[in-house]
Amino acid sequence: MPLSMVKAGEPNVIRKVGGKEETRKFLEELGFVAGGSVTVVTEMGGNLIVNVKDSRVAIGRDMANKIMVG
Repeated sequence: MPLSMVKAGEPNVIRKVGGKEETRKFLEELGFVAGGSVTVVTEMGGNLIVNVKDSRVAIGRDMANKIMVG
């Protein structure tokens, strides 16, 4: 399921990062890599604040829809 559907506070494993090549590269540079762990901290106005690789990152819902977790 996409990261945008995950409840806050639940750790999830990233299964796949989709989208165009430049989008995938951008997300990988932020730490969104397959097999990595990601936890949604909070949602504000459609944007998600997530913990990934010991960092907090804010991403838009459109980006979160491209990150598949399970």
